[in-house]
Amino acid sequence: MPHPTYVHGYSARESERLSDQAQTLTALLHADTRYPAGSQVLEAGCGIGAQTVILARNSPGAHITSLDISADSLQRAEEKCRQEGITNVTFEQGDIFQLAFEPASFDHIFVCFVLEHLAEPQRALEQLRPLLKDDGTITVIEGDHGSTFFPPENADARRAVQCLVDLQQQAGGNALIGRELYPLVAGAGYTDVRVSPRMVYIDGSRPALMEGFTKLTFTAMVGGVGPAVLEQELMTPEEWERGIAALYRTAEPDGVFCYTFFKATGRK
Repeated sequence: MPHPTYVHGYSARESERLSDQAQTLTALLHADTRYPAGSQVLEAGCGIGAQTVILARNSPGAHITSLDISADSLQRAEEKCRQEGITNVTFEQGDIFQLAFEPASFDHIFVCFVLEHLAEPQRALEQLRPLLKDDGTITVIEGDHGSTFFPPENADARRAVQCLVDLQQQAGGNALIGRELYPLVAGAGYTDVRVSPRMVYIDGSRPALMEGFTKLTFTAMVGGVGPAVLEQELMTPEEWERGIAALYRTAEPDGVFCYTFFKATGRK
């Protein structure tokens, strides 16, 4: 099958955005993900290692195998872990749909911000399931751009977010996949599936989140698809500039920004 297309690209700025996102959301998304010492953990789709560092720190006694299809991303992930002094992670290049691991190789599998980029997310989860030992667990985290709301409301900002959703759909992904995690994970054959929404709520009393998430994570992500939006004439240059400016406006002291992630767990 064709490789998934990462709609955000692989620029240095995108790497910075992913790191900003991971650091900003550590407590919200990862505080309750900790694996016992001695356990074998597969991180399927590690990217540049933004989540890998957090996983390794939360579970220093676990052995983590971090897999990605991109050799360049793996190199960056290895460098990041080396810089952080992390030693309990090994990296392997591989395709989530053609995995070479033996059945029942892992106690736990972790998948974060990966399914949104796949044309067949449930099949990916089905491919991973045999790799778990009996009663092993899977954890899946995804966002949902349709959960975004922000007073003051702005039509151009709303359209800019929708453009990102549309472009990701064109690339074979689904930027609204967070709301679908329960049927996806359960449909792939996992049991005891639980999904918990994790809302990021940001107002003027939370300047660090305004900077780290509203500006450096979400608005930077939307802004990154600007060239494609203009090339396809999804918005005029003036509309796009107004939309991005309005998203930054939500990070002013009187602005509010909300976004919901979804975290699913299940067992083999």
